[in-house]
Amino acid sequence: MDSRIREHAETLVDWSARIEAGDDVVVSVDEGAHDLAVAVAEALGDRGANVTTVYSSEEVQRAYLRAHDGEFDEDPIHELSLYENADSVLSLGGGRNTAASADVPGDRTQRYGRARQEIREARLATDWVSTVHPTRALAQQAGMAYEEYADFVYDATLRDWESLAEEMGQLKAILDDGEEVRIVNEGTDLTLFIDGRTAVNSAASVAYDSHNLPSGEVFTAPYDTAGVVTFDVPMTIRGRDVRDVKLTFKDGVVVDWEAAQGEDVIDEVIQTDGGSRQLGELGIGMNRGIDRPTGRILFDEKMAGTVHLALGRAYDANLPEGESGNDSAVHVDLITDMTGDSRLEVDGEVVQRDGVFRWEESEGRTE
Repeated sequence: MDSRIREHAETLVDWSARIEAGDDVVVSVDEGAHDLAVAVAEALGDRGANVTTVYSSEEVQRAYLRAHDGEFDEDPIHELSLYENADSVLSLGGGRNTAASADVPGDRTQRYGRARQEIREARLATDWVSTVHPTRALAQQAGMAYEEYADFVYDATLRDWESLAEEMGQLKAILDDGEEVRIVNEGTDLTLFIDGRTAVNSAASVAYDSHNLPSGEVFTAPYDTAGVVTFDVPMTIRGRDVRDVKLTFKDGVVVDWEAAQGEDVIDEVIQTDGGSRQLGELGIGMNRGIDRPTGRILFDEKMAGTVHLALGRAYDANLPEGESGNDSAVHVDLITDMTGDSRLEVDGEVVQRDGVFRWEESEGRTE
């Protein structure tokens, strides 16, 4: 076994999920993530955790959804109980076919998501962490040789997370004190209102309210949005390619949208429910180990020099106690490249210009 797989597993168990003896852990294993699952199981056994392993496969999910009549039972108790009684849920991604669900009818996917809202909330109430094991399908999606892709994954994942957390803390402080964020870029002039919200320093650990490995972003939850934004980073959503999405917001709601490719997917997302027409997240990527888009949102949204916005659900970690944020059955991220002629402002002050933060300019560091 590649020694980096065990290092990945140990980072996931110790730094990210903070597993302790006696914790009840659900490990969801994608069909291509067997080697990582073995290493994670070994680490969990060594720490004295209680482990239940479940199999995850987009091809299995496709078969189920295509065969079903679409009238789904709401929150089946056997599945709901699993997550209600778990301390942590570790999701190990790594599928064999990145377009496995491409021919599932969109309305059926929507109904399935709406029927499992309590299950989703129960899972999100745990110390959950999602990560990805490099597979040949993911390498092909990213346009890389397998060995090259494996190096990319581990460069993004096996980082000095404590140092990155310290740097990202500077941006968190700015956002926590801020009221308005303005994003200006080609095809973009968008204002987001964030006063009263708490930014998350997403340093790949539940200790930071961060649930992705790799991570490397700072994100918050705007409560109002106005203007227009163009997302120029290619993405794969529900197994379909999406290019050059343009959204127009008025009074916090999407009032117009278009895309050069995949507009039908954007239609499906926006029309899921009332909350899917609003933003649940503003995120700013800061992981320099991620230097190119790969078609996998877990990596692409953390890419240094990018900003991403999510249609749909807001995370409780960003909200004042007792306040409900935007609620939706979806949370779909879209990304814009900020390395060109662009700026990110908070309360009129430029925090980032052309993808470089102001503290990086003062330190003479641009990479």
